[in-house]
Amino acid sequence: MSGLYLSRGLFPQEFLRPTIDFILNCQQDSGEIPWFDGGYTDPWDHTESAMGLAIGGELQAARKAYRWLAKLQLPDGSWWASYRGEEVDNPQRRESNFVAYVATGLWHYYLISGERDFLQEMWPTVERAIGFALSLQTSHGEIHWAVDAQGNAKEDALVTGCSSIYKSLECAYNIAYTLDQPRPEWLLARDRLGTALRHKPERFDRTWETKARYSMDWFYPVLAGVFPQAEAKARLAERWDEFVKPGMGCLCVTDQPWVTVAESCELVMALLAAGDHARAVEVYSWLHQWRTSDGSYWTGYQMVEDLLWPDEKPTWTAGAILLAADALTEYTPAAKLFCSVELLSSENQQRRKVVD
Repeated sequence: MSGLYLSRGLFPQEFLRPTIDFILNCQQDSGEIPWFDGGYTDPWDHTESAMGLAIGGELQAARKAYRWLAKLQLPDGSWWASYRGEEVDNPQRRESNFVAYVATGLWHYYLISGERDFLQEMWPTVERAIGFALSLQTSHGEIHWAVDAQGNAKEDALVTGCSSIYKSLECAYNIAYTLDQPRPEWLLARDRLGTALRHKPERFDRTWETKARYSMDWFYPVLAGVFPQAEAKARLAERWDEFVKPGMGCLCVTDQPWVTVAESCELVMALLAAGDHARAVEVYSWLHQWRTSDGSYWTGYQMVEDLLWPDEKPTWTAGAILLAADALTEYTPAAKLFCSVELLSSENQQRRKVVD
């Protein structure tokens, strides 16, 4: 199916219920949400899937997902790159943006549920996770992308990863403020990170080939609120024709004929953040041709070989579909999380929109 055009106030509940059920059916009794049955679980994509469950009203399942993360958190606040059950699947590294993303997920959950008690329960998890991520921030503002098996920093930074952390710091600060646990230093760290992302491109991709060919490096700073709206819109316009294939979606990388559903969903939210609602609706309408009968979505489509590739239907892709639908329809109180920047004001104790 294609041509699903969404508008404010009209969340397609019947259409997306199988997608919610797909994530639920993949979730383990422990709360873990692997990529798919038999697959591994990484902290970032697990959180993305949990956000999809919260949008679908499956709050108990979402709580189980976050409690699973809390149980496996290491003493320094981090998680390994991937797990299978409680066994570490990849013990080679721990990635800063994977770790910080729990704050984004939990703030998203709180916006939907209003459950302050659960936020309080998860506060130690958030505090330790953000502490780990910020321990990797350099004097220039960027955050090293990972530590190795021995805990030594892998001294380079990713635009996409740091953009994700930038949003996570916004969410972590709001959690801290809500719980009367002020962390002004987190805002200062966020400011330094934003400055690096906007003005210090030389601090990224220093030890490897530039990742500018990845669409996420193009739109993720917009999705995370790094740029004010006018600059965000100009950024998306500049490389639109490189990355977007009309009628299909967003390329993962410029040098491969492969559109991917999750990246396309994130582009939808970035377009909303940039004030381009019409194109956001249009891009989202293309994606349902990659939907299966059980409500799941293929990872992507290889245009030259005319095949769905890889042979995977990830839970986090389903989560991204739900996040984009929520953003377009403003269905839940968390709908604008990735479309705007909001910090809780210590001055008037009300939420205020912030333009960096």
